Order: sequence, then structure tokens, then C-alpha cells
Amino acid sequence: MARPLDVLLSAASISVAIGFVTFLLWFIVFNKAWCGYACPLGTMQDWLTGLRKRVGISYSTYTQPQFNKLKKIKYILLALVILAPIGVGLGLLGGEWRTAFCEICPGRMITPLFVGDTSQWSLDFSTKSAAVLTTIGLIFTGLFIVGSFIKKRFFCFFCPMSAMHYIFSDVALLKLRKDGDKCTKCGDCYNVCDMQIKDIADDVQSTNILRDDCIFCMKCVAACPEDDVLYVDFINYPIFKSTKGGFTKRMQMDSLEKKDD
Repeated sequence: MARPLDVLLSAASISVAIGFVTFLLWFIVFNKAWCGYACPLGTMQDWLTGLRKRVGISYSTYTQPQFNKLKKIKYILLALVILAPIGVGLGLLGGEWRTAFCEICPGRMITPLFVGDTSQWSLDFSTKSAAVLTTIGLIFTGLFIVGSFIKKRFFCFFCPMSAMHYIFSDVALLKLRKDGDKCTKCGDCYNVCDMQIKDIADDVQSTNILRDDCIFCMKCVAACPEDDVLYVDFINYPIFKSTKGGFTKRMQMDSLEKKDD
């Protein structure tokens, strides 16, 4: 029987630890910019948005009541990510549940397609749990493709990793800030927000304006027509600020995008 120290120092354990530390460092350094600029699923959703524009299909939006209800789903999925492995460890769930979210994540089926691997597009009937998880995975993948085609960043709204990122956002070095005293509540920031976050426009009290649904794309900063109302800082040093001077040029670019939306 392997000793606990041997298990901890095994290649598998070290690789898992390296992966965890890498993600943790990303969360702490770059905050939720992973969602906006590095996540493969986010990139694929942007490609589908580009395709939607080309074929001339208008995107849909949520009503505020829908927004408030649907945003809770990612926390339910986050609970699955955390509790399922614990259930396996306690002997309450089968081994298939150890990586439950990976089994239902659209990325499991979509990303292998880029190397011509279609093996994930099938149901696993080896156990009841495997059949359930792979069925849910196929359904989620279908929803991902259809939803991302009609709603900007559709899956980001439900992604449990987004919720996990937000847990670390207070200690992150990269911050999204707002000076509410200078805000005119024009709503331009909300209008360009792919995630429909109303607080970015309505909240003039909070300095830290990042919210759990934010993907840190910084479109709101670019769209703000007032000097220094919205800004991004790194270790309290501003690196990107809203400016009147840059507003006109940025909005001209945005207007070209809206014509295609």
C-alpha cells in the first residue's frame, strides 16, 4: 500500500497541484480577465457571435427578473464542482462523479474537435452515473452552441468557474474601479456590457465595481464618455481609464459593431 507521502509526491499529485497553483495565481494576478481574454470557451462564443453577425441574426437579451434568477445557476454548478468529489471520497457517489463538471462541460466535447477527435460525442453506458453525466453533457453542449449563437457570451453567465473567480476577486491585483461622484448615469457602459450588468451604470457608491458576472472585457471603460469615471488598476496603479478624448474614437468603432449586431 502506498504511503500518504508517496501519494502526495507522485507525478499525478504534483501535476494537479501545479495546475491548481497556476489557476490560483491567474485569479490573484489577473482577476476575471481569464474569462474575457483567455478562456477557450469564451473565445468560441465570440466566434459564434461573429458568425451570427455575418448571417444578420439579432442577439437576444434577458429581462432584469430573468437576469436575477438565471445568475444563480452558476453557483449551483459550483456546488457540484466542490461537493461531487467530496461525495466520492465519502463513498456516497460513484467514481464517475469525481470530475462531474468536466463530464458535463461543453469544453469536453468541443475542444477535441480542433484536432479531429469526435470520440467525446457519445453516451457512456458503462454505468448509470456515466450515462446520466454524458447525457447532460450532450444537452449542455447543444445549449452552448445554440445559446451562444443568439446571446453574447451565453455560457459565461452559467459557468461555475466565473463564480469561483469572483471568490478570489477581492485579493486580486487587477481591479475594475469606479468614481461614482463623476458618473452621470448615461448608461453607455451598460449598453456595451455583454453580460448586462446594471450595477456598472447604476451603482455610484461602490469603488470596486466588479461583479460576479463580469468577464473583465473592459468594454465599459472604453465606452464611458467621462474622464476617470471607470478605470482599471494594477496594484493601485491605473493602467486603463475612461477619457473624453478617447470616447469618440472608441464609440465610432462600437457603432460599426452595432451595425453588424
